[in-house]
Amino acid sequence: MALRSVFDAGALKAELESAGVSPSFIPAIWKYMLQNPGCDLDDIPSLPSKAYPVLRSKFRAMTTTVTSAADSKDRVTTKLLIRLQNGSSVEAVIMRYDTRLGKYDGKPRLGGPRSTLCVSSQVGCKMGCKFCATGTMGFKNNLSSGEIVEQLVHANRISNIRNVVFMGMGEPLNNYAALVEAVQTMIGFPFQLSAKKITVSTVGIIHAISKLHDDLPNVNLAVSLHAPDQDIRCQIMPAARAFPLARLIDAMQAYQNSSGQKIFIEYIMLDRVNDQEQHAHQLGKLLEKLKSVVNLIPFNPIGSTSDFKTSSEQSVKSFQRILRGVYNIRTTVRKEMGQDISGACGQLVVNLSEQRSAGGASLLADIEDLHI
Repeated sequence: MALRSVFDAGALKAELESAGVSPSFIPAIWKYMLQNPGCDLDDIPSLPSKAYPVLRSKFRAMTTTVTSAADSKDRVTTKLLIRLQNGSSVEAVIMRYDTRLGKYDGKPRLGGPRSTLCVSSQVGCKMGCKFCATGTMGFKNNLSSGEIVEQLVHANRISNIRNVVFMGMGEPLNNYAALVEAVQTMIGFPFQLSAKKITVSTVGIIHAISKLHDDLPNVNLAVSLHAPDQDIRCQIMPAARAFPLARLIDAMQAYQNSSGQKIFIEYIMLDRVNDQEQHAHQLGKLLEKLKSVVNLIPFNPIGSTSDFKTSSEQSVKSFQRILRGVYNIRTTVRKEMGQDISGACGQLVVNLSEQRSAGGASLLADIEDLHI
């Protein structure tokens, strides 16, 4: 039987309590692990004697390993290929920003850049979006909360992570329990990330959106809408058939009413599919009752067999102008980073048979800049 990650909070709490050890020691365990990379669980000082047999027999200090870390030429993006103990691999992407420039230029600065980490929640994905490479893998398995948190542990050893976005491999809300536990770990001691700097992206799992605010208050919600009507959405996102657009908008409105937060709308620009002026007007009317930020995403080719092409710059500008000027919706255009290491949005895929990386994922502009 495989040992669990020591960062699997629920399992660690249950095993310690079963052995008569207070779970109040968990933050001290994690703090020591973060401060002493490569240490053995027996090395952790000042624990009750009953704790050590539990840690030795049930847990591993780290269940994942970084098998490669590829830096973009401009040193702005680092893509991590992370191997799980079941032999599968996922990718996580670090993106660096300078608070004055909006994008880190690779030069050292006082205090250093802030960094955002894009994490994976599943190996593969069930959603099958036709413009996303991850869908070509099919669905393999969910990650445990510890495997999600370990991506942050690995990344923090490279760069000081301030923001986390669940926009890597998988549909986070299809791995709901692990997602919630992982985020709760990230915002607790010793990680202490702000919930407002964590963003969960979904294609629109309605029942999960309805309970997300109660379980993870202050965490940002991003919805991969990608089309202004149900027919187009189903053509490019087959899973959308289970989540009718009208019901999805209602769920988003209810979420916003309970949270008071902006909702981030992700919209991939596909030439002559969803990027025409009439589509912009449809989207504007669809979102007119929501407080939202629309992020227009240039399509990144996922291979020579792709049926889609990237929208022209003129189409993107026209689309943005309509949303801003006619409907007063804040709209940004994602500036892609890490394309030279296949670290751009929609290209994330891991060839499991060869155990090599062929893609990545990213969120641009930085999530902090979209709250203004």
